[in-house]
Amino acid sequence: MNVPSLFHFTFLLKEVRTPLWRTWILRKQQFSLPSAPLLKAAGKKNSLNLLGLNEAELEEQFVRGDGPGGQATNKTNNCVVLKHIPSGIVVKCHQTRSVEQNRKIAREILQEKVDLFYKGEDSDVFKEKKASEKKKQEKKRRARENLERKKHFKEMQQLDKK
Repeated sequence: MNVPSLFHFTFLLKEVRTPLWRTWILRKQQFSLPSAPLLKAAGKKNSLNLLGLNEAELEEQFVRGDGPGGQATNKTNNCVVLKHIPSGIVVKCHQTRSVEQNRKIAREILQEKVDLFYKGEDSDVFKEKKASEKKKQEKKRRARENLERKKHFKEMQQLDKK
């Protein structure tokens, strides 16, 4: 094997090799079942109505994390900073110790933010947030009314004893 063909062969190997996260995303898309849009506990949303992200429009960096964790946090570059170049939206994710999981989480958060940026009030994320705020206000109102009823009941009991 001569030298030019050896260089060509190594170049082909580099081209064929795909990042692990890309194969994971493709595999996840193939086997995922269409599910109803549910709001997860962390505020993330699995919805087919969100705008898609093009990998060419993303700029990704790995930086050192901050916060509690000591040496394990301060010495590893597992914090993901993801920037959507057309809109200028930047997301920083350091929720787990795994770079792969942080990349996935950062993309989900960025996808929601980009969807909200472009669609505005028509976005599913905005509608879910409004619905949850309305639900929370309704719950507070009911609790307040219940407290008022209890106060009134105690006052009536006090008047009956006298």
